[in-house]
Amino acid sequence: MTGTMAEMSCAQFAADLAAKRSVPGGGAAAACAGALAAALASMAGNFTVGKERYAEHEADLQRLLAESERIRIRLLELMDEDARAFEPLAAAYAIPKDAPERAATLEAATKGALEAPLEMMRQVAAVISVLEELRTKGSRMLLSDVGCGAALAAGALRAASLNVFVNTKALQDRACADTANAEAEALLAAAVRADEVFAAVTDAERGACMRQDVRKGRPKLHL
Repeated sequence: MTGTMAEMSCAQFAADLAAKRSVPGGGAAAACAGALAAALASMAGNFTVGKERYAEHEADLQRLLAESERIRIRLLELMDEDARAFEPLAAAYAIPKDAPERAATLEAATKGALEAPLEMMRQVAAVISVLEELRTKGSRMLLSDVGCGAALAAGALRAASLNVFVNTKALQDRACADTANAEAEALLAAAVRADEVFAAVTDAERGACMRQDVRKGRPKLHL
Protein backbone atom coordinates (compact mmCIF):
# COMPACT_ATOMS: atom_id res chain seq x y z
CA MET A 1 0.00 0.00 0.00
CA THR A 2 1.45 3.38 -1.03
CA GLY A 3 0.31 6.80 0.13
CA THR A 4 -2.34 7.24 2.78
CA MET A 5 -5.69 5.51 2.94
CA ALA A 6 -7.40 8.88 2.70
CA GLU A 7 -5.79 9.31 -0.74
CA MET A 8 -7.25 6.05 -2.05
CA SER A 9 -10.34 5.92 -4.20
CA CYS A 10 -13.43 4.57 -2.45
CA ALA A 11 -13.25 1.51 -4.70
CA GLN A 12 -9.62 0.80 -3.78
CA PHE A 13 -10.20 1.26 -0.06
CA ALA A 14 -13.20 -1.06 -0.16
CA ALA A 15 -11.19 -3.63 -2.12
CA ASP A 16 -8.32 -3.47 0.36
CA LEU A 17 -10.77 -3.77 3.23
CA ALA A 18 -12.30 -6.86 1.62
CA ALA A 19 -8.95 -8.53 0.91
CA LYS A 20 -7.43 -11.33 2.98
CA ARG A 21 -5.09 -9.10 4.94
CA SER A 22 -5.10 -7.67 8.45
CA VAL A 23 -5.04 -4.00 7.50
CA PRO A 24 -7.04 -2.03 6.77
CA GLY A 25 -9.62 -3.47 9.12
CA GLY A 26 -12.38 -2.42 11.45
CA GLY A 27 -10.39 0.44 12.93
CA ALA A 28 -9.78 2.13 9.59
CA ALA A 29 -13.41 1.54 8.61
CA ALA A 30 -14.59 3.16 11.85
CA ALA A 31 -12.36 6.19 11.29
CA CYS A 32 -13.54 6.48 7.69
CA ALA A 33 -17.20 6.39 8.75
CA GLY A 34 -16.47 9.05 11.36
CA ALA A 35 -14.72 11.22 8.78
CA LEU A 36 -17.76 10.94 6.51
CA ALA A 37 -19.99 12.01 9.39
CA ALA A 38 -17.76 15.04 9.92
CA ALA A 39 -17.85 15.78 6.18
CA LEU A 40 -21.65 15.82 6.23
CA ALA A 41 -21.54 18.19 9.18
CA SER A 42 -19.26 20.45 7.16
CA MET A 43 -21.59 20.22 4.20
CA ALA A 44 -24.52 21.34 6.34
CA GLY A 45 -22.43 24.17 7.75
CA ASN A 46 -21.17 25.32 4.36
CA PHE A 47 -24.70 25.53 2.96
CA THR A 48 -25.88 27.55 5.98
CA VAL A 49 -23.16 30.12 6.71
CA GLY A 50 -23.85 33.53 5.31
CA LYS A 51 -27.58 32.90 4.87
CA GLU A 52 -29.74 35.75 6.16
CA ARG A 53 -32.34 33.34 7.49
CA TYR A 54 -29.76 31.85 9.87
CA ALA A 55 -27.89 35.06 10.66
CA GLU A 56 -28.56 34.75 14.39
CA HIS A 57 -26.49 31.54 14.40
CA GLU A 58 -23.67 32.78 12.16
CA ALA A 59 -20.98 32.82 14.86
CA ASP A 60 -21.96 29.36 16.05
CA LEU A 61 -22.06 28.05 12.49
CA GLN A 62 -18.57 29.32 11.79
CA ARG A 63 -17.35 27.62 14.97
CA LEU A 64 -19.13 24.35 14.11
CA LEU A 65 -17.74 24.39 10.57
CA ALA A 66 -14.19 24.86 11.82
CA GLU A 67 -14.65 22.06 14.34
CA SER A 68 -16.13 19.60 11.85
CA GLU A 69 -13.26 20.22 9.44
CA ARG A 70 -10.68 19.71 12.19
CA ILE A 71 -12.35 16.42 13.18
CA ARG A 72 -12.61 15.21 9.57
CA ILE A 73 -8.90 15.72 8.97
CA ARG A 74 -7.97 14.07 12.27
CA LEU A 75 -10.10 11.01 11.59
CA LEU A 76 -8.54 10.57 8.16
CA GLU A 77 -5.13 10.60 9.84
CA LEU A 78 -6.32 7.99 12.32
CA MET A 79 -7.10 5.54 9.52
CA ASP A 80 -3.37 5.18 8.92
CA GLU A 81 -2.37 5.52 12.57
CA ASP A 82 -4.55 2.54 13.40
CA ALA A 83 -2.96 0.47 10.63
CA ARG A 84 0.57 1.42 11.70
CA ALA A 85 -0.16 0.45 15.30
CA PHE A 86 -1.12 -3.04 14.18
CA GLU A 87 2.31 -3.79 12.72
CA PRO A 88 4.19 -4.08 16.06
CA LEU A 89 1.26 -6.01 17.49
CA ALA A 90 1.40 -8.55 14.67
CA ALA A 91 5.17 -8.80 15.10
CA ALA A 92 4.76 -9.37 18.84
CA TYR A 93 2.31 -12.20 18.30
CA ALA A 94 4.84 -13.79 15.92
CA ILE A 95 7.47 -14.03 18.69
CA PRO A 96 7.78 -17.63 19.95
CA LYS A 97 5.66 -18.18 23.04
CA ASP A 98 8.62 -19.39 25.07
CA ALA A 99 10.74 -16.29 24.28
CA PRO A 100 11.36 -14.28 27.48
CA GLU A 101 10.77 -10.93 25.79
CA ARG A 102 7.40 -11.91 24.30
CA ALA A 103 5.13 -10.86 27.17
CA ALA A 104 6.59 -7.37 27.58
CA THR A 105 6.73 -6.78 23.84
CA LEU A 106 3.14 -7.91 23.40
CA GLU A 107 1.96 -5.76 26.28
CA ALA A 108 3.63 -2.64 24.88
CA ALA A 109 2.28 -3.31 21.38
CA THR A 110 -1.24 -3.86 22.73
CA LYS A 111 -1.14 -0.55 24.57
CA GLY A 112 0.04 1.10 21.36
CA ALA A 113 -2.80 -0.47 19.38
CA LEU A 114 -5.29 0.87 21.91
CA GLU A 115 -4.46 4.52 21.33
CA ALA A 116 -5.87 5.06 17.82
CA PRO A 117 -9.37 3.63 18.38
CA LEU A 118 -9.71 5.49 21.67
CA GLU A 119 -8.76 8.72 19.92
CA MET A 120 -11.27 7.88 17.17
CA MET A 121 -13.96 7.66 19.83
CA ARG A 122 -13.02 11.07 21.22
CA GLN A 123 -13.18 12.66 17.77
CA VAL A 124 -16.44 11.00 16.76
CA ALA A 125 -18.05 11.99 20.07
CA ALA A 126 -16.99 15.57 19.30
CA VAL A 127 -18.60 15.52 15.86
CA ILE A 128 -21.82 14.19 17.38
CA SER A 129 -21.94 17.37 19.46
CA VAL A 130 -21.50 19.37 16.25
CA LEU A 131 -24.35 17.48 14.57
CA GLU A 132 -26.60 18.08 17.56
CA GLU A 133 -26.19 21.82 17.16
CA LEU A 134 -26.54 21.72 13.39
CA ARG A 135 -29.89 19.96 13.72
CA THR A 136 -31.35 23.12 15.24
CA LYS A 137 -29.09 25.84 13.81
CA GLY A 138 -28.35 24.58 10.30
CA SER A 139 -30.34 24.94 7.11
CA ARG A 140 -33.56 22.94 7.07
CA MET A 141 -32.68 21.92 3.52
CA LEU A 142 -29.68 20.00 4.90
CA LEU A 143 -31.52 18.31 7.76
CA SER A 144 -31.43 14.87 6.16
CA ASP A 145 -27.66 15.19 5.71
CA VAL A 146 -27.31 15.95 9.42
CA GLY A 147 -29.34 12.82 10.12
CA CYS A 148 -27.12 10.76 7.81
CA GLY A 149 -24.07 12.13 9.61
CA ALA A 150 -25.57 11.14 12.96
CA ALA A 151 -26.23 7.60 11.74
CA LEU A 152 -22.66 7.24 10.47
CA ALA A 153 -21.23 8.74 13.66
CA ALA A 154 -23.17 6.36 15.89
CA GLY A 155 -21.86 3.40 13.90
CA ALA A 156 -18.32 4.75 13.86
CA LEU A 157 -18.32 5.27 17.61
CA ARG A 158 -19.59 1.78 18.35
CA ALA A 159 -17.20 0.23 15.84
CA ALA A 160 -14.21 2.04 17.33
CA SER A 161 -15.23 0.90 20.83
CA LEU A 162 -14.87 -2.73 19.78
CA ASN A 163 -11.28 -2.02 18.78
CA VAL A 164 -10.69 -0.55 22.23
CA PHE A 165 -12.25 -3.46 24.07
CA VAL A 166 -10.48 -6.17 22.08
CA ASN A 167 -7.17 -4.65 23.13
CA THR A 168 -8.01 -3.94 26.78
CA LYS A 169 -9.15 -7.54 27.14
CA ALA A 170 -5.63 -8.69 26.26
CA LEU A 171 -3.78 -6.34 28.62
CA GLN A 172 -2.01 -7.65 31.69
CA ASP A 173 -1.97 -4.13 33.11
CA ARG A 174 -5.53 -4.13 34.40
CA ALA A 175 -5.30 -0.59 35.77
CA CYS A 176 -4.55 0.67 32.26
CA ALA A 177 -7.32 -1.50 30.84
CA ASP A 178 -9.85 -0.26 33.39
CA THR A 179 -8.98 3.38 32.67
CA ALA A 180 -9.36 2.89 28.91
CA ASN A 181 -12.57 0.91 29.33
CA ALA A 182 -14.08 3.59 31.55
CA GLU A 183 -13.31 6.32 29.02
CA ALA A 184 -14.67 4.22 26.16
CA GLU A 185 -17.89 3.49 28.04
CA ALA A 186 -18.34 7.19 28.80
CA LEU A 187 -17.73 8.11 25.16
CA LEU A 188 -20.22 5.48 24.00
CA ALA A 189 -22.99 7.53 25.59
CA ALA A 190 -22.59 9.93 22.66
CA ALA A 191 -23.88 7.19 20.35
CA VAL A 192 -27.24 7.42 22.10
CA ARG A 193 -27.23 11.17 21.45
CA ALA A 194 -26.49 10.48 17.79
CA ASP A 195 -29.43 8.07 17.71
CA GLU A 196 -31.61 10.84 19.14
CA VAL A 197 -30.49 13.25 16.40
CA PHE A 198 -31.28 10.60 13.78
CA ALA A 199 -34.70 9.93 15.31
CA ALA A 200 -35.53 13.64 15.49
CA VAL A 201 -34.54 14.14 11.85
CA THR A 202 -36.50 11.07 10.80
CA ASP A 203 -39.60 12.31 12.62
CA ALA A 204 -39.23 15.77 11.09
CA GLU A 205 -38.81 14.45 7.55
CA ARG A 206 -41.65 11.95 7.85
CA GLY A 207 -43.84 14.65 9.31
CA ALA A 208 -43.07 16.98 6.43
CA CYS A 209 -43.87 14.24 3.94
CA MET A 210 -47.18 13.43 5.59
CA ARG A 211 -48.14 17.11 5.80
CA GLN A 212 -47.42 17.48 2.09
CA ASP A 213 -49.59 14.46 1.30
CA VAL A 214 -52.46 15.88 3.34
CA ARG A 215 -52.22 19.21 1.48
CA LYS A 216 -52.40 17.32 -1.81
CA GLY A 217 -55.43 15.35 -0.66
CA ARG A 218 -53.52 12.09 -0.29
CA PRO A 219 -54.32 9.77 2.59
CA LYS A 220 -52.08 10.20 5.61
CA LEU A 221 -49.42 7.52 5.85
CA HIS A 222 -48.87 5.68 9.09
CA LEU A 223 -45.13 4.97 9.14
